[in-house]
Amino acid sequence: MPLAIDTGVVLILVVIAALPIGAAVFALGASNALSQIGKGTFEMEHEMPQAGGSSAPVTSEVREEEIRQMVQARSYRREARGESALDVDAEVDKLLSSERGSGPLGQDEGLREEVRQLVVARNERRERQGKEALDVDQEVERQLRELENLGQ
Repeated sequence: MPLAIDTGVVLILVVIAALPIGAAVFALGASNALSQIGKGTFEMEHEMPQAGGSSAPVTSEVREEEIRQMVQARSYRREARGESALDVDAEVDKLLSSERGSGPLGQDEGLREEVRQLVVARNERRERQGKEALDVDQEVERQLRELENLGQ
């Protein structure tokens, strides 16, 4: 009696035999392919610049012009929504006031006194460590300038 096998059974046997072979070939080839991602003729072989890198310092005129452009754009958007336009010069002056030395932090006496207390405490700690004490007034002014320029 001849052995008769259906076409469907042959197909299932071929698939069952091919699956482990295909999985092994894929696993061996995929590990090599994964290491090749990003390589080739268009590969970038240089390091990207780090944040806060060596960009040229911006002059105050350029900075003021950029701020003016942003305020002008904000004013245009307000006008497009039907709101009143901004006084661009007044807004720019207000934004640049901290840079010109009339910032709100330097005028806040409570903050000034708190910074003074911190500087005095730092001086006491420096004296205990045998280091030279800082000039309190100069250090307070420096700390306030740093706080005013913190977001820039």
